[in-house]
Amino acid sequence: MPPRRVITGRSQQPRQRYAEELRRMRTARGASLRQLGERLGWDWSLFGKMEKGETLGSPEVVQALDTYYETPGLLLALWELAVGDKSQFRERYRRYMSLEAEAVSLWHFAVSIVPGLLQTPGYAREVLAAGGFDGDELTQQVEARIGRQEALDGDSPPPFRTILSEATLRMGLRDSHAWRKQLEYLAGTAERRNVTIHVLPESVGPHALVSTDIMFLRLMDARTVAYTESAYCGELIEENAAVERLQRRYDAVRDMALSPAESRKFVLRLLEEVPCDP
Repeated sequence: MPPRRVITGRSQQPRQRYAEELRRMRTARGASLRQLGERLGWDWSLFGKMEKGETLGSPEVVQALDTYYETPGLLLALWELAVGDKSQFRERYRRYMSLEAEAVSLWHFAVSIVPGLLQTPGYAREVLAAGGFDGDELTQQVEARIGRQEALDGDSPPPFRTILSEATLRMGLRDSHAWRKQLEYLAGTAERRNVTIHVLPESVGPHALVSTDIMFLRLMDARTVAYTESAYCGELIEENAAVERLQRRYDAVRDMALSPAESRKFVLRLLEEVPCDP
């Protein structure tokens, strides 16, 4: 089958095409980014990031743009294609990593996996292997993940707070020795001055983050961004209103979690249940 002929000369990549259309429509209207922000009621810098492809924006923002440009459903359709474009995940994760390195504080919630910043090499290897990595690639991924933990070291490391669902601590490893090492590492790390660990007991029942693994990064410019993740993809969220909604959910979950002291005792009790090496 002959390759599809490009007629418009515009990008055929969903994310880039979406950004191009946003920029083209605004330019055609003769509006500046600041004027667009004032007209629609969002921070004008959000529209600039959308037009540069740094963020997709929320559906509410895109619907407002469709109304403003009188293009009912067109931009929302392009947004849906951009969101579903799997080729963007690696690029999006690279941007998240650069922001993580700049963060002045980090807050996290774990649904079922210990966060990468607190994983031991044995834990990281088994989890990554379950995700399909093997051979040299597996070794490289483990080294890269453990290397990230340098962010919590140094003379003035950023504060890191994580809430671990009880399910995270109940799902041990096949290798009991590696699982013991992971629990020991968590118990020891909980005593570091810049690390706070909470455990969310299963007894609290359903909650606002029941299926959402999330990291909040507070940046040097006082902005906070969020990164939600599943086993197959991640979403970097920078729009202020969306981040604020997620932070409120996080605060509600933290209110239900055990205190740091109680959480460390919880980890130590689990450690006692792990079989010792013969």
